Amino acid sequence: MKGQNLENKKKLEINTSRQFISWLAQQNLSLAFTTYQAGKVFFIGLQPNGQLSVFERTLDRCMGLYADENSLYISTLYQIWRFENTLLTGQVYQDYDAFYVPQMSYVTGDLDIHDITLVNDELIFVNTLFSCLATVSPTHSFIPLWQPPFISKIAAEDRCHLNGLAIRDGKPRYVTAVSQSDISEGWREQRQQGGCVIDIQSNEIIATGLSMPHSPRYYQDKLWLHNSGTGEFGYIDLFIDAGEFIPVAFCPGYLRGLAFSGDFAIVGLSKPRENKTFSGLLLNEKLNSLNANARCGLFVIDLNRGDIVHSLTIDGVVEELYDVVVLPRIRRPMAIGFKSDEIRRVITIGENSTIN
Repeated sequence: MKGQNLENKKKLEINTSRQFISWLAQQNLSLAFTTYQAGKVFFIGLQPNGQLSVFERTLDRCMGLYADENSLYISTLYQIWRFENTLLTGQVYQDYDAFYVPQMSYVTGDLDIHDITLVNDELIFVNTLFSCLATVSPTHSFIPLWQPPFISKIAAEDRCHLNGLAIRDGKPRYVTAVSQSDISEGWREQRQQGGCVIDIQSNEIIATGLSMPHSPRYYQDKLWLHNSGTGEFGYIDLFIDAGEFIPVAFCPGYLRGLAFSGDFAIVGLSKPRENKTFSGLLLNEKLNSLNANARCGLFVIDLNRGDIVHSLTIDGVVEELYDVVVLPRIRRPMAIGFKSDEIRRVITIGENSTIN
């Protein structure tokens, strides 16, 4: 797909590897990903003719994504939104088989929310600004649930850049942080090898020496994550060499966003910004040594071989992604946004109930 324009009129070009489309069909899924840099959520699927379908909506600084059956949760600049797929199985709307409509939001304020998840109907998110895990509140911006053992105070100082959350056995279990700093924005001085993984259950730091780790996910009995500062996707050895990061694949980009389908991982790549946050990282040295440029897009990695088998690359206005989710058994999703009158005209009616 080429030449789609966003609101700022800069060109957006999306290309895929030869077998990416057939892989989507074989896996019977579609994908959604966020770019806070461009303020967009994208839905990737297949058109009725088998060609790639790309649908996007504008959401200010959208980052964390979580899909739960018919619900899709998205964190934005100062809110968390729940979108609901209003179509029943087998229904279509304008050739789309999933139609996500915004139904509820929590106003949190600008907390720099990163990963979000739903546990036993409780919405839990990484409150990066206040260096803690939190949940939503009917009366306040948030309710703190947990903080790293080295954080002495819940303060709006982004002390360690807590960013990632992994669920294990139905409970929040592991988080990633860029450092163990306990001072305001202290993580910026420890980007190269200050990153760590913390076991929430034991409050123990189970891995150190990482470079800006992101997107921890527990899958197939392994704790997968991105060592973003080195461009490596891999897992933490929880058994034999406990705490060691085992790289599985090098990707030419700053990694954020991770989802799985079968024996495949879907990872998000970003082009590092030319600023202090991304400068001096080993990723840049590796790219230079390989005579390669950083890419933006999605890579599909074979977990058994560590090979990059499919890709979707993005050029133009979008240069950074944050999160990606799999939408199982959905071929072509779309969503209602807030920038047009369409949201006024979409009205759905729930099942009839009686008053006794």
